Amino acid sequence: TTLAVPYDAFADKITAAVPRGKGPDIFIYAQDRLGGWIEAGKTVEPIDFFLDKATKDRFIPTTMEAMTYRGTVYGLPLNYKVITLIYNKKLLPTPPKTSKELVAVAKKLTDKNSGRFGLAYSYSDFYYHAALQNAFGGRVFDPGPKPVLNNPENVKALELLMRWLTQDGILPAEPSTALITSLFNGGKAAMVFSGPWFLGEIAKGVDYGLATLPTIDEAGGKPMRPWMTVEGVYVTSPSANKDAAYDFAKYLTDTPQAKVMAVEGRQTPANKAVYSDPAVAGDAILSAFRKQVEVAVPMPNLPEMTMVWSPATTAMNKIVKKAATPKAAMDEAQQSVERDVAALRKK
Repeated sequence: TTLAVPYDAFADKITAAVPRGKGPDIFIYAQDRLGGWIEAGKTVEPIDFFLDKATKDRFIPTTMEAMTYRGTVYGLPLNYKVITLIYNKKLLPTPPKTSKELVAVAKKLTDKNSGRFGLAYSYSDFYYHAALQNAFGGRVFDPGPKPVLNNPENVKALELLMRWLTQDGILPAEPSTALITSLFNGGKAAMVFSGPWFLGEIAKGVDYGLATLPTIDEAGGKPMRPWMTVEGVYVTSPSANKDAAYDFAKYLTDTPQAKVMAVEGRQTPANKAVYSDPAVAGDAILSAFRKQVEVAVPMPNLPEMTMVWSPATTAMNKIVKKAATPKAAMDEAQQSVERDVAALRKK
């Protein structure tokens, strides 16, 4: 019997129902809540016992990394999402490969008087900004896990973002989702950094292409490395049918099912072999995301990550509105996360 559950309520239902033995045998969700569920106990079953090398090897390695917490595997990766470069072919026949090329071409395509911009993306959203941060070797945690939001690499990435916004002037102010979509569909944004969810928003008449995010000259030519979110298939701890549940997870993530997801569902499966199938290999969109994922970084699945979003968002907003320097804003965010993490560990 299918039951529609709003996405935001789904994770809370898992948290409340599964440990009490009231939930399903198996569920699918992104890795960002994984650490919290594992630390809470009685929610997600470790699957190392079931997992053989052949099954492990069927996946893009970083998607398996996303399913791993403190050295133990807790799920099989089903599909992944990353942001990439989406561009208007009419305005920009060849996408830029480096940050210098990006800025040069974006400046030519920017005319603030007529509301045109070379580049538009949710740069004040920490999730989107992470691609630039990771190029510099930035991060949220050091091993421990120890929060390090104010590390020098994070600050350098923010300084470059501010150069794009202020000196180069290639980005719109206060970029809401609606504004980015409107600019791109109206031919007033040549490039957007976004994910597969954006493709459904593109108007029918717009001839667009996808390309990997540029390398960053200011970071020694390193690639922009977006965060990857991976939806995993998990067996629940209280399940009375663990063997059958694992077999179903294995079936769901196998190549024939991955092909259905890719071709009919327009998803990007974590299964490697499916990208060699002619029906998938010949698809420019799926191939572009597959290429981008090679340099993507699994978003942290630590329980402490839930405490990062609010201070990081506050910091990003202060920085882009010039209410604080990147260093000062990230120092403040760091202190806030440290306080929250210390309180969590006391519990």
